[in-house]
Amino acid sequence: MTEQTYNAPVVEARGLAKNFGNFTALKGATFTIPLGRIVGVIGANGAGKTTLLNAVLGLSSYEGELRVMGRDPSRERPALMQDICFISDVATLPKWMKAVEVLDYVESVHPKFDRAKAMHFLSRTKVPLERKVRALSKGMTVQLHLAVVMSIDAKLLVLDEPTLGLDIIFRKQFYQSLLEEYFDEQRTVIITTHQVEEVEHILSDVMFIKDGEIVLEADMDELTQKFIEVMVAPGKEEEAMALGPMTKGTTFGKTTCVYKDINREKLAKLGETRRLGLADIFVATMTGEGQ
Repeated sequence: MTEQTYNAPVVEARGLAKNFGNFTALKGATFTIPLGRIVGVIGANGAGKTTLLNAVLGLSSYEGELRVMGRDPSRERPALMQDICFISDVATLPKWMKAVEVLDYVESVHPKFDRAKAMHFLSRTKVPLERKVRALSKGMTVQLHLAVVMSIDAKLLVLDEPTLGLDIIFRKQFYQSLLEEYFDEQRTVIITTHQVEEVEHILSDVMFIKDGEIVLEADMDELTQKFIEVMVAPGKEEEAMALGPMTKGTTFGKTTCVYKDINREKLAKLGETRRLGLADIFVATMTGEGQ
């Protein structure tokens, strides 16, 4: 793989589709993921997140066009996987193996695993290398899995609900280590998760997927400026409705409206305004007018 290939988009999809019998899991999804970004793929259960990731990883057939680091994942998966690391659940490792045997195994199967780097990471933990995974605490299991991930020189890291079942302390530890010790401008990370509030601070880009379709693809900085919530002042309700809010509700007895791409100064005349967090933007996009 040449450096020129890595400077191109890491993932390019055009009209990506997948059917399971009569069920359509992906409906012509089109998107681009550049190099050096942390991208959150956000969607409800059954929206098509895992199906999309499986196509990117070459684990599933598909219709349409898909290139991952310049390769066709359905035909060139063995070569592609040398530059990809995939985790579906950081708390899942072979429970019958000792911690040191996990390192032995990864070293034997992945050409870009740096054992010295893994040992350096583990030296800052209390993970007992001679203890079997089943005897490790959940926190130690996370640390062991992190040591493996951080020590693979992958260009693309794919995380599918990586912290499912972990408590908040270890979820925060995972994402902080990911940001501080793994990610750089030469690596790309794709994350799917339901715990949106915990990852939004590390995301550079986001894609919303609904019923197999990409309904929003945006830079995080731009996205948070597009959506504004207004707590409408008494007597301003009619003006507020005339601007066509995406959603409307009631908070503390006052009407609240969410708008997209409306001038903030104009909205400020209606009442108190605030920017929305990613979870609120997702809900407004999925349930708002025109969705």
